[in-house]
Amino acid sequence: MKKTIITMLIALVAICSSAETYSYLKFTKANGTTVTCSVEGIKVTYDANNITVTNNEGTTTIALADVQDMYFSNEAGSSSSYKLGDVNNDGNVNIADVTALIDYLLAGDASSVNLDAANVNGDSGVNIADVTALIDLLLSGNP
Repeated sequence: MKKTIITMLIALVAICSSAETYSYLKFTKANGTTVTCSVEGIKVTYDANNITVTNNEGTTTIALADVQDMYFSNEAGSSSSYKLGDVNNDGNVNIADVTALIDYLLAGDASSVNLDAANVNGDSGVNIADVTALIDLLLSGNP
């Protein structure tokens, strides 16, 4: 799996010059959802666990294990794009997201939370470690 991801990332770098002719970079996740990122001002980085896309719209982090496909497109299409930490989907990352995440962990009701955005530490699940990571994100002043 890691070899596949590394090969994909090398290919991404190789075709970045072609990215100027496309409007979006898309990731298809293992659960079938698509994350769409504008290529305007795009910077893609990765570590052992995550791909992080930073552009003029903000930052999106996706766990490498969740990535099934990535490609450039000129169609925005439907998107499950989200801002990391915006658990309640209001467009802001703040203390309300910490509260929503804790409520989810206590009640187990995911109907009002974005579980992708709630996985702040990028591991395979949403748990108390994500609350800590979200609080750290808020305290860093760079949510």
